[in-house]
Amino acid sequence: MAEQLRIVLADDHPVVRDGLSALLASVPGVEVVGTAGTGREAVRAAVTLRPDVVVLDVQMPDLDGVGAAREIGRVAPDVAVLMLTMFDDDDSVLAAMRAGARGYVLKGASQQEIVRAIHAVAAGEVIFGPGVARLVLGRLAGETAADPFPELTRREHEVLELLAEGLPTAAIGARLGLATKTVANHVSAVFTKLQVTSRADAVARARRAGLGRPEPQR
Repeated sequence: MAEQLRIVLADDHPVVRDGLSALLASVPGVEVVGTAGTGREAVRAAVTLRPDVVVLDVQMPDLDGVGAAREIGRVAPDVAVLMLTMFDDDDSVLAAMRAGARGYVLKGASQQEIVRAIHAVAAGEVIFGPGVARLVLGRLAGETAADPFPELTRREHEVLELLAEGLPTAAIGARLGLATKTVANHVSAVFTKLQVTSRADAVARARRAGLGRPEPQR
């Protein structure tokens, strides 16, 4: 017999969790091994239960679904994340995918669509519900052309570009009219959002994206 897919359901509404549990209980090959009512509970369940898939809502107390997806990707990278939510706005969808979610399905989806999405993300595929795929592909195509780092604020973009030009923190502050400590805070935010741990890594990412001045010819 094929091995059961182990699922954790994370939603802050008990009625929704119970409904999803009941729905999945009737599906062969799928087993709900845990539930969570907050984002942090979902992260803990991903670490302690090691399910194949965590099904997450976007809007969660304590830590929202996007933050939980990002944290699960860090502490339990083998666990796939599927967003199952009522939020179909493009910002929510794209934020979830940037955070590492492999799928995004709306709560109005049929049982067959939800089960198919669970199996898809467990197999390493990326899946979107009807309508969401067109939205994501359209937005990603536009953003890729216009902005390689859409997660950064305007000020963080400026700081990253000056990092890519090789300026030290104090010089960046002088250029932008900011205190050195403020620049350091912006640099820290850039590291977090780009998921890098050093200035060299951030500079390398920025230069691959075309930021910074080219090296002078000798």
